[in-house]
Amino acid sequence: MNTMFERPMTLTSSGETLDLSPDYFGELLDSSDVLHDMSVLRERMERDGYLYLPAMLDRAEVLDARRAIATQLAEAGHFLPYSDPMECLAVPGGNGAFIPKIAMQTPELLRVLYGETMMDFWAQFLGEPARHFDFTWFRATAPGRATPPHTDAVYMNRGTQNLFTCWTPIGDVPLEHGGLMMLEGSHLHDKLRQNYSSKDVDSVCENLRPDLKTSRQNMMKSGVFGALSSRPAKLRDALGGRWLTTNYSAGDILIFSIYTVHCSLDNTSNRVRLTSDSRYQRASEPADERWVGENPIGHGEAAKRTLIC
Repeated sequence: MNTMFERPMTLTSSGETLDLSPDYFGELLDSSDVLHDMSVLRERMERDGYLYLPAMLDRAEVLDARRAIATQLAEAGHFLPYSDPMECLAVPGGNGAFIPKIAMQTPELLRVLYGETMMDFWAQFLGEPARHFDFTWFRATAPGRATPPHTDAVYMNRGTQNLFTCWTPIGDVPLEHGGLMMLEGSHLHDKLRQNYSSKDVDSVCENLRPDLKTSRQNMMKSGVFGALSSRPAKLRDALGGRWLTTNYSAGDILIFSIYTVHCSLDNTSNRVRLTSDSRYQRASEPADERWVGENPIGHGEAAKRTLIC
């Protein structure tokens, strides 16, 4: 199980120091006490935009997935030589990586994300048979790295809007490892939903100047592609609410709507943070074509939609 965190002296996100006073920063609500009461879980999702479910998954199975992944990453040179791969001790200067290939070649991880426990939960929560995206996001986040604030809608809004992300720590993720944060109440922000969250990162202006096209291509290669902001503290001042997070443990999951603003703390440890993002929806509703099928096209040229701006 996770442990309640003592309010730390300092935390940063995208290099920006966060205000940790109670009006600006807090802990995620633990919903494990109502895990089997789907009506309460649905009400909380509508109200809060997220559900934090500690120990939802079998810890031993998650650690099996961690071991299988860490072994591959160690062989690829991401960890200190001769160190225990399970410790994920980062090579100095390592950049970490977004490695979807790792997910698809690691059956231990796929069992965690798409096995009976997870899919039964989603069928009950959604009220009918569920499906997941075929593309699985896996991240090995190196020290000094963070995910900037964004909503998932801008990356996957071509199908149903009743789509949910499940963020799964593949191992324990204390605050200093850079866990995920939710911006309280952000899913209810109408202007944000109608403007930023209605955009599609793969829709581009046909008449865009060549220099701006190059700028967009560079953004796609960076960690800020589709980001709402690069300044989490300033964004909180603009939108209100508190940044919410916790010390995560292997077996925990955090699920949220595609309209909930989230980001991560900076990884200030000496370890690579292993996490995965998976997506779930009703099987009867349309799915975003970029993320389903035997070889999902994802972002890039095949997914591009051109507009005259």
